[in-house]
Amino acid sequence: IDSLIYEGSSGINAEYGNESCLGNVLVHETATIGRNCQIGPDVVIGPNCVIEDGVCLQRATIMKGSKVGSHTWISNSIVGWKCNIGRWVRMEGVSVLGEDVTIKDELYVNGGRILPHKEIGASVPNPAIIM
Repeated sequence: IDSLIYEGSSGINAEYGNESCLGNVLVHETATIGRNCQIGPDVVIGPNCVIEDGVCLQRATIMKGSKVGSHTWISNSIVGWKCNIGRWVRMEGVSVLGEDVTIKDELYVNGGRILPHKEIGASVPNPAIIM
């Protein structure tokens, strides 16, 4: 990241409309970020991702083709490829989502390790592996 900062890369620590980027932030040029988002520190947003309005991302990785619904809060987590995170979701506690995982609206995920191709319709209040 230091070399990207030194070279003046447009993908790091950039301003996107009314969004605020704090600390180390890498955003792929094809990603779409909504208004009034709080991004960073230590966030990576991959290609073709959609981050809707009012999202807060801290110490997180959002992989290629994923969508994060409005007003969602994600901290210390990894969102896999082609995932769909609903609105008003809270993810924390080192949660990891595999490829093509859907989290429905207004759920809480704390330390969930969710295997690929799953749909989560209930909160995960305690760390668990979901197969």
